[in-house]
Amino acid sequence: MKAILLLEDGTIFEGTSFGAKGHRCGEVVFNTSMTGYQEILTDPSYNEQIITMTYPLIGNYGTNKDDVESRKSFAAGFIVRENCEYPSSWRNKESLRHFLIANNIVGLEGIDTRQLVRHIRTAGAMKGVISSAELNTKKLAKILSKYPGLVGRDIVEEVSVKKPYTWNEGVTDVITGIENNPSKKFKVVAFDFGIKRNILRLLCSHGCNVIVVPARTSAEDVLAKKPDGVFLSNGPGDPAPVSYAIETVNRLLGRVPIFGICLGHQILALALGGKTYKLKFGHRGANHPVKNLHTGTIEITSQNHGFCVDTNSLKGKSVEFTHLNLNDGTNEGLICRKNKAFSVQYHPEASPGPHDSNYLFDSFTKLMSSSRS
Repeated sequence: MKAILLLEDGTIFEGTSFGAKGHRCGEVVFNTSMTGYQEILTDPSYNEQIITMTYPLIGNYGTNKDDVESRKSFAAGFIVRENCEYPSSWRNKESLRHFLIANNIVGLEGIDTRQLVRHIRTAGAMKGVISSAELNTKKLAKILSKYPGLVGRDIVEEVSVKKPYTWNEGVTDVITGIENNPSKKFKVVAFDFGIKRNILRLLCSHGCNVIVVPARTSAEDVLAKKPDGVFLSNGPGDPAPVSYAIETVNRLLGRVPIFGICLGHQILALALGGKTYKLKFGHRGANHPVKNLHTGTIEITSQNHGFCVDTNSLKGKSVEFTHLNLNDGTNEGLICRKNKAFSVQYHPEASPGPHDSNYLFDSFTKLMSSSRS
């Protein structure tokens, strides 16, 4: 069965369908990870995005229930050069094709993904429609013309939970099956802007009793729970329209230690009086070099964002910049000592990706400990 990708500039890629039947609009982006496709597909930060994998062979180790990072997949579509129909792994439960069908994700394979990625790098990430049902490009162009895109829209509420819940599962070693779940020393309220499960596992494994709350939870409701710290999660889209979260974080500043990741980093920056802007084609992959400006060390990081903090907008606001992206010089971290708040743009929880930045969870627990005294 054929499938097609139509970009907003009229560029067309034709290939073969290997997922659900249908069509979806979204922002067309690319990810440079060699592995971790299941975690990528179930990362809520990919809401309304059509993901192109730069590595040519995807699906060779299948999928399983343990590598799911959220309650469902929010991705708009998935594009690969070649899908492996016969995965081989002791952890495999079903093929990538069956995973896409089960999660209603339109898949496209057999196109020149290098050409598509080069096009995005040159022209920038753009709106597109992926379809395995309607193949008439004129009809697809009409469908795409009605899609508003991501800028200026709040798409966090689509992925956030509706009710609070407690998380009590730690990180489990996949080989031994042993779970790292120590006694709890801290109470953490984690905002779900599109939170990944491995963030929750790592918080739990660092001695945190985690209460996950909806994105619209007020500062008063958070403080009523008497937390030792507040966590601001990753999430999809443009941070600026998520005004309710920015206002809440602003009211929490200085009252409780705060740690933010990805969208949480951007929301913290906005709450501190800064600004954000859209990157040309974003940072998505498990191999991005970031320099820690305090230690001088280089961390290889997992990333997934299309917006960035404007460092000039935070000058003179008691903010120190802690991390720098070595690919393009953009901001990757900040700390506001007087408000006991810090954040990073990348994903220290990995899944997929390296573990270079796990120390940030230790930094959070140390901050909470010092705030008690």
